[in-house]
This record gives sequence, C-alpha cells and structure tokens, in this order.
Amino acid sequence: MSAATSATIHTSTTPSPADADGFVVDARDLHRSFGSTEVIKGIDLQVRKGEVVCIIGPSGAGKSTLLRCLNGLETPTSGTIVVNGHHLGGRKTNIDKVREQIGMVFQHFNLFPNMSVCDNITLAPTLVAKIPKDKARANALRLLELVNMQEKVDAMPASLSGGQKQRVAIARALAMDPDIMLFDEATSALDPEMVGDVLAVIRRLAQQGMTMILVTHEMAFAREVATRVIFTDGGVIDEQGTPEQVFEHPQSERLQSFLSKVL
Repeated sequence: MSAATSATIHTSTTPSPADADGFVVDARDLHRSFGSTEVIKGIDLQVRKGEVVCIIGPSGAGKSTLLRCLNGLETPTSGTIVVNGHHLGGRKTNIDKVREQIGMVFQHFNLFPNMSVCDNITLAPTLVAKIPKDKARANALRLLELVNMQEKVDAMPASLSGGQKQRVAIARALAMDPDIMLFDEATSALDPEMVGDVLAVIRRLAQQGMTMILVTHEMAFAREVATRVIFTDGGVIDEQGTPEQVFEHPQSERLQSFLSKVL
C-alpha cells in the first residue's frame, strides 16, 4: 500500500448546505452561448453529497464549459445554478466564498511556476482563510502524503513531471477543505504512464466519500469509480445512468456509436 493510501481527507463535521431536494449541485435549464454559438443547450444536472459523476462525450460537447459554469468561471447565458445552497447568479452571493467550497483541478495543472510546491498549496489557506503558516504547511504535508508527493514539498514545479504536477494540483485544490471537487480532463495532458498515479488519487478521494464531478476520457476509470455517468453531445445530456446502464446497455444510437469508437 502506497503512502497515498495512508492519509485521509478531513471534511467538516457541519453538514453541507443543500437545496430543499438534498442536492449540493442543482443546475436547471442551463444555457451558455459564445456569440452566436450555443455550447450548452438546456442542461439539467443535480448531484447529491457523496456522488461521483463522470461526464463523458465527444470533443466540443460542452463538457468543460458546463464544469466551468458550476464554479462561476463561466456565466450561463440563462438558467440557474445552486451550489451548497448558494445561487451562483444571486445578487447577494459572494462567488469567492462559494468557490472556497469547490475544488477545481484543470487539464494543464495551473501551478504558479515561481512558487514551491508547498507555497502553491498554502497560498489560498494563508491569504484567504487566514490560517497560520505553520498550520497551513502541516496541512500541505498531510495532503502531499495523500497524493504520494511528500518528498517534493519544497521542490519547484519546473522540476516535476506532468503527473507529479497534477497530483500537486489536486493537493492544492483540497487545501481549502472543499465540499465538492471538479476535475476537468485531469489526465488528458499526461503521458499514459503518468495517468495511473493521478487516477489512483482520485480513486482514493471517491472511496473517502468526496463529492466529485469529473469530465474524463478514461472510460475504464469512469466505469470503476462513478456512481453515475452522463453522456453529453451537442450541448445536451443525451443519456445518463449507472456505469452498468451506460456502458453495458446504452439506449441511444449516439451513445452506442460513441462507445463503439472509444471502448
């Protein structure tokens, strides 16, 4: 058993706020256009605490745009998004406070190149949450143990491989103790031999009950860890269900065609 499996994430003992239906993420009739191009065309997405939702589909299906809408990086053209009981478009909503509850891991890591691994992880906790530096560093070491990167605590990003950078990015996203983790094709920029290390970390988070929404091209991984798989195409949800339903018994012709090419 690796060091990555010896640490655990620590979630708040206070129940996460949710809407009246018990959803921690509730997006309704979501649309997003860029100029005359409508990328998201009326998506409804509800996620309960502890769910692991994998979003699959062809390139250009609106998967990443949907994910970016959920943490306020993109503003929907129309529709509503409620995260942990907060209306993202509400005039009284502090979007920065909402983002503290949502960890985001990007395709290209987005580490600060002029800061050490430790400083990358402790930046938000010390500046935003006002956590003392010594406590923030201790927490960073715990998170680096979770992702099996503790020996790189003082390394600079330039000295790390792609897979190592992505594991640091996951540790950084966990540093604010988020209720929800979003992964936007977290392995697609990695060499195949590095993918397994990153997926192992995500698998560990799933086992510990972290609520996660993942855009992924890793079909075998989605089949293994997801509680629900959503297939999007052309800006809409074409089909969704359990991994067994989606992968073993696809109903729509479009999903059947997609799976015949990727499995």
